[in-house]
Amino acid sequence: MSSTPATSAPRSRSTVRWVLMLGALATLPAFTVDMYLPSLPDVATDLNADPALAQLTLSGMLVGGAVGQLVIGPLSDRFGRRLPVIVGLSLHVVTSVLCAIVPSIGALIALRVLQGFFNAASQVSSIAIIRDRFTGSDAARILSRLMLVIGLAPLLAPTIGSFIAVHADWRAVFWVLAVLGVVLGAIVLRFLPETLPVERRRTGGAATVLRGYATLFRDRHFLALAVLPGLGMAVLMSYVVGSPFVLQEGYGLSHGEFAALFAVNGIGLVLSAQVNAALVRRVAPIRLLRAAITLQGVFALALLVVAVTGAGGVLGLLLALWLVLSMQGFIPPNASALALSRHGEMAGTAAAVIGAFQSGVAGLVSPLVGVLGGDAVAMASVMLGAVATALLVLGLATPAFRRGGWHHPV
Repeated sequence: MSSTPATSAPRSRSTVRWVLMLGALATLPAFTVDMYLPSLPDVATDLNADPALAQLTLSGMLVGGAVGQLVIGPLSDRFGRRLPVIVGLSLHVVTSVLCAIVPSIGALIALRVLQGFFNAASQVSSIAIIRDRFTGSDAARILSRLMLVIGLAPLLAPTIGSFIAVHADWRAVFWVLAVLGVVLGAIVLRFLPETLPVERRRTGGAATVLRGYATLFRDRHFLALAVLPGLGMAVLMSYVVGSPFVLQEGYGLSHGEFAALFAVNGIGLVLSAQVNAALVRRVAPIRLLRAAITLQGVFALALLVVAVTGAGGVLGLLLALWLVLSMQGFIPPNASALALSRHGEMAGTAAAVIGAFQSGVAGLVSPLVGVLGGDAVAMASVMLGAVATALLVLGLATPAFRRGGWHHPV
């Protein structure tokens, strides 16, 4: 009877090690965005740019990440997981240094697009590594645990960024990001093993890659599930892009107050991800996904009402925001696990499509906050539109809302 704890303890420690290591890698794009947020109004002032152009330095990174996922995902299926991560981290360091000395807003936007492209290596490889080692509900559980580590980004990064903004300037943020890339590179070189053996790697050139993508894009259910994390990220990034201007300029919050409120919303993301990790052992991922998107739609509608009417002031707005964002921890883990389970033989390419949708949809949708005026109503409207689209995709492109209609085992 004593053998069970002895067996499970090493397994538990191994899982924790993987979650921490992969979480650190997957968090890099989030840190690269969130640490920079408190300085966003300062960037616009220092570079004499319109706030909408300053917001493009965030959206551009997401679009670059979308393209990067599509390029790097198939490369990770062919050459393994470690090499793309090492190259991506090295180029992250280079672009961070260039961002720190950039002279104009146009150059900064271009560099952020490149930074997003290179950061995609960490993100897509992390997801593919999980699929290399876990499947089905286990993968959803590990992805949820990963959200705990990723959730540290909104908790810590804006606070660090605020400290830097107060004691230095926005350019110093990029020097810190360069150092972070060096540290992560050292961790990968020392601790990350290759999880894709040579015999399982996909061979061939561009034709093989295109056939892989053709297979994925012919799978209607895969595409529907793959786009849902992107629409969820559009909700999150609409908040991320709009909140510095809404809360700091619209409601007069200081750098520190903004960072604290951003952290509170980050706690909601972390808590929901951990609730999901616990529930997914007993409740099918598709059921959790269906309930979360529905509730998020209700909360997003309430947020728009609060933004239009001003009911409850800043506290009412923050409460509604917290409720909307607290559903986010249920959406990417379950949707990604379901999508990946359909094409485990090319996990890197499948993860690339999911990641491309996640970055690309968010990158295309979130600038609408600035286009529509950059105020609370614009932010809430874009968030509600993204959630409504996710509900339509889930309802029309999958049998998730039909009794007994979901034929996939997970």
